[in-house]
Amino acid sequence: MIQPGNVFKDNLAQLPGIDGIERIDLVDGKGAVVASIENKPGKQGSLAVYNYLRVAFGSLNAQAATHGLAVFAEHTADARNRPGAHPNVDRLLEIEAGGEALGINVIAA
Repeated sequence: MIQPGNVFKDNLAQLPGIDGIERIDLVDGKGAVVASIENKPGKQGSLAVYNYLRVAFGSLNAQAATHGLAVFAEHTADARNRPGAHPNVDRLLEIEAGGEALGINVIAA
């Protein structure tokens, strides 16, 4: 597991690559897809973080969410101040606060 610093770009450089991933589907306890993160510009940082959390934790539970918020670094503070501006960070905040844990399914390219 990485030790996240205060700069997202630096944290991102430590994460596994996302080549070969088309998207990640987040699934609830009933198996329904509640969100997807596609491998496209503007989403690739979030895709890398969620893929890393899958590898490190197996699912998106409160512990994984807390670690993910540290990885998102300055974006976490911005998300706290501007709800809705960073939906993939908002999701981690919800789970950390007691929201339902989610499964993380990787869809290969």
